[in-house]
Amino acid sequence: MSPAANANSYIQTNQTAGKIWHLFPSSLLLTHRSPPTVASMEDAVAAKKKKRNTAAATTSTATTEKRPRRVRHRKPESDVGDIEDFDFGRDETLEIRVSLLDWYDRNKRDLPWRRISSVDENDDEDEAGSESRAYAVWVSEVMLQQTRVQTVIDYFNRWVQRWPTVGHLACASIEEVNEMWAGLGYYRRARYLLEGAKLIVQGGKFPETVSDLLKVPGIGDYTAGAIASIAFKEVTPIVDGNVVRVLARLKAISENPKDSVTIKNLWKLAGQLVDPSRPGDFNQALMELGATLCTPLSPSCSVCPVAAHCQALSLSRQYTSSLVTDYPIKVVKSKQRHDFSAVSVVEILEGEYTIGEHQSDGKFLLVKRPDEGLLAGLWEFPSVLLGGEADLVTRRDSVDQFLKESFNLDLRKSCTAVFREDIGEYIHIFSHIRLKMYVELLVLHLKGGMHVLHGKTDSKIKAWKLVDTKTLSSMGLTSGVRKVYSMIQKYKQNKSKPLPCKAGKKSSSRK
Repeated sequence: MSPAANANSYIQTNQTAGKIWHLFPSSLLLTHRSPPTVASMEDAVAAKKKKRNTAAATTSTATTEKRPRRVRHRKPESDVGDIEDFDFGRDETLEIRVSLLDWYDRNKRDLPWRRISSVDENDDEDEAGSESRAYAVWVSEVMLQQTRVQTVIDYFNRWVQRWPTVGHLACASIEEVNEMWAGLGYYRRARYLLEGAKLIVQGGKFPETVSDLLKVPGIGDYTAGAIASIAFKEVTPIVDGNVVRVLARLKAISENPKDSVTIKNLWKLAGQLVDPSRPGDFNQALMELGATLCTPLSPSCSVCPVAAHCQALSLSRQYTSSLVTDYPIKVVKSKQRHDFSAVSVVEILEGEYTIGEHQSDGKFLLVKRPDEGLLAGLWEFPSVLLGGEADLVTRRDSVDQFLKESFNLDLRKSCTAVFREDIGEYIHIFSHIRLKMYVELLVLHLKGGMHVLHGKTDSKIKAWKLVDTKTLSSMGLTSGVRKVYSMIQKYKQNKSKPLPCKAGKKSSSRK
């Protein structure tokens, strides 16, 4: 049976049961908009005048040579970008719902959070069951932001095994959460999960509506819509990158997808489509379509369940210069900031030491980053931001000053530099920063014992600790810190001879 026939059958069945007004919004039942035109009124008048005044009107044959542009009639500034220009028609909406849900039921991926969050539409679950579904949706959706599905699966399984409910998560520490999150990046998301869990537990109940969910730290429009529709069946849309791509192609929308007006209109379009009886499944189906078939570079249009309604595909068949992948339009990314830092992996030896020999029982100095800003609250090796590219002498002077101001470690007075070596460089890419790290290994022996090392009260460093190799290897460190540590390990393994004493006077440690 065709999608149109399925949709008609769907209407008749529910109309007989007296449910048609409940299933579909009145705005869809009362109006049937015609498909948007390609040209504006001004273009039509100009074309008619040209045809009347020109004997040979041959311009019609040239349309196959050039890609048409969607030009809309200019409205007053306040109405520019009105969603009515791209509305889905009533029949079109019903057919998309039927086709997409049928495809999703047959092709959806088996994902661990879906096993927890899925529930039969006829089941009446208790509050605990609803909260379990909401918790699974919440954690998975936060993890999936900026991260591939295959990567998230293992993280999600480990997470719910350790903290199976929101109540368990609320009892965790930020250090435990950061360790579990290590490797996913964007650590602010993990901190918001913990803060949100504490707030939900204090409130006594998991929020069920978009408006209430938006009050939880870290939950925005998208995550709120996902939780409300999937776990609590609220008829509300969600729009992520996959949904933007699908909608932009269905309506051949040429506007900047990052523009606030365009984003607002895309949310309205998604709201027109969401199925009233299965909102959560429909939202997941729309995202699934974008993730598996309607991909950025190689969409599988031949097997797409809504290909008949895709204007980008229709244009690509009419005009050789038009491609489905032209939608949504590519937005030039903002230029990354270039930062530079000197990273000193400080290893402190305990007990006596012999000149020319490097002990393997040293402990590494870790410092905690500030509670706000990039990688807030995470552990790292001592590092100093530099003003730009810097030579070895400048980098070491910066590190020496940092150690002295933060820990009272004076390489001339309070400690001896047993070994100091420049290890290499590592470039770590954040979403908006390109960080070049100059890495060194600095092995110290403290004069007077370990009690010499202490954090100064007037230092910017609020927390620090010494950890041995075993502890360091098992800690949940950021990918950048782990990369630096692996550079140190590789360097040590490649040293076939005992590490020579490189330091005596400060000047002799420079190269």
